[in-house]
Amino acid sequence: MTAFILVPGMFTGTHVWQDTAARLTAAGAEVHTVALTGLDGPRAATGATVDLETHIADVLAAVDSVGVAEDRRIVLVGHDYGIHPAVGAADRRAERIERIVYLDSGLPRDGVPALAAVPDQSLRERLAAAVGTGEAERAEQTLPPPALHEWPRWGSTEGVPDPALDRLTALAAPQPLGTLLQPLRLTGAVGRVPTTGVLCTGNGSSIELIQMLVRLGDPALRPLTDPRVSFFELPTGHWPMLSCPAALTDVLLRAAAGEGHRLEPVDDAAGPAHLRPFLMDVPDVARERHGRVDLYLPDAEE
Repeated sequence: MTAFILVPGMFTGTHVWQDTAARLTAAGAEVHTVALTGLDGPRAATGATVDLETHIADVLAAVDSVGVAEDRRIVLVGHDYGIHPAVGAADRRAERIERIVYLDSGLPRDGVPALAAVPDQSLRERLAAAVGTGEAERAEQTLPPPALHEWPRWGSTEGVPDPALDRLTALAAPQPLGTLLQPLRLTGAVGRVPTTGVLCTGNGSSIELIQMLVRLGDPALRPLTDPRVSFFELPTGHWPMLSCPAALTDVLLRAAAGEGHRLEPVDDAAGPAHLRPFLMDVPDVARERHGRVDLYLPDAEE
């Protein structure tokens, strides 16, 4: 049996998974939704720091609650910010995780805080200024949840029905800043775990785009060509559990089965795409050099 552990993103809680969890359960899967401390989980004690390690511990508790059996396969799903505590937990329980699903999320890296994945650059810069305030001062700081009209700053709301967006806003909770500012620490064990990326095209990502970036030679994306890495696309915005839960459920079940699109590997012999010979024949056009400027002039009409 597949046991799905669903980790929500910023400002949200287990409520965002309600429909998807019900559909997965109806399909015969075991489902656990993670309540993150300070958001949807238990409130932290007065003066206690809620940071990324706190949320990693929340996910670890969910992993450890799943019974150990030969037929029990854990698929860990992280949406948005939730991929950071999900990957952190998987790094410490790599032998128990069958697959990690990156649901319209960034790629967490060792030593990099979740702040780096915040889509709004001006917001990133403002929050980065809080890094120097010190751990004790940070403990009480939170980022207010978005108002109804502010959600697009955190990801496309394409396809989300108005009642669902109203509910998302009503149940949103302040995000503890320590969860965004504390660097993720990985041992490297998580690198052995198969992964699936679910890209929401309405939020600006696609398989074609990722493949193009891989061909351009970005070394950080080279691991995505590993055959253990698969991809799916959903034609919706950043909240597929609210906009298309049925389609998301189908994708999660297929991901658990090892399905999905594989990227084409990079041809090392050919080198990065931007350094390869141009594929079109370009005619040799006469030019005139004026200082540092080359002028390509049309042929004079006779």
